Amino acid sequence: MAKIAQPHSGHTQHLCYLVNMGVLGTSSYSGYKKLVKNAKWVCRSCGRSAASPKSLCNPKKL
Repeated sequence: MAKIAQPHSGHTQHLCYLVNMGVLGTSSYSGYKKLVKNAKWVCRSCGRSAASPKSLCNPKKL
């Protein structure tokens, strides 16, 4: 099986990837909650918010 190219380094740790791949969903609500609780950053690409800019593809401080 071919390896899927990611759009940028570290993408597999970003919320958009984790949610789209089903890694963070209803069964892992606590993991998702840890990433978004007390959000101070928003992604300019997908609109998700997170506590750390490392969790987003294109972060901007709120």
